[in-house]
Amino acid sequence: MGDSLAALLDAAAAGRFPPPDGGVSLLPQPSPRDAGVIAFTAHSAVFVDEDPAWLRAQLAATGTDRLAAPMHPRFLTALSDRTGRTAETIDLLTVATALAGPPPLDLRQVDAATHPRVVRARTRRADVRAYATEGALLVIGRGVAGRWEAAIEVEEPHRHRGLGRSLALAARHLVPDGAPIWSQQAPGNARSVRTFQAAGYRPVGAEALLVRPGPA
Repeated sequence: MGDSLAALLDAAAAGRFPPPDGGVSLLPQPSPRDAGVIAFTAHSAVFVDEDPAWLRAQLAATGTDRLAAPMHPRFLTALSDRTGRTAETIDLLTVATALAGPPPLDLRQVDAATHPRVVRARTRRADVRAYATEGALLVIGRGVAGRWEAAIEVEEPHRHRGLGRSLALAARHLVPDGAPIWSQQAPGNARSVRTFQAAGYRPVGAEALLVRPGPA
């Protein structure tokens, strides 16, 4: 699987996952911005630039089994306290392959610099690109370990018409260089989970990011 988060994610996007051995891979941060935990089936990866002995001690201190420890609130709280970061929601991590040809709906690339979704994206991603259609916005950018990530926003009057699914599908056509396109959904947001899965995004794991202090 390689010894970097980027290599692990590349393999997961291709359907090759870490061995389901109950282990935890301790990996370096791919950048000063990106830190967190990704849980695959019976194997997790912690990517934080901290002492490995301290990390393993904190995992053991959760008092739970080794499969649950990396996403346990006690471990995420210890990481937050140690790094001065905030552990975000544990999200479902999904990925889809790129698709050839134009997207299935008419989109225009926009600046949208003040849109909350774009403002948030620029604190977490590089090379952010925004595409708009009536009542909706698609944002694509380079997130964790340089992977391409997609997020969508559909205004209330335009919901329940399949527009979100079309936007998620459009991201697969717009991702540069035929790269995989990733997206995170809060498990409790069942509508979003259904939307991305209907657009062909496959669940590969769970992810909790540690965000640096500053505007969100």
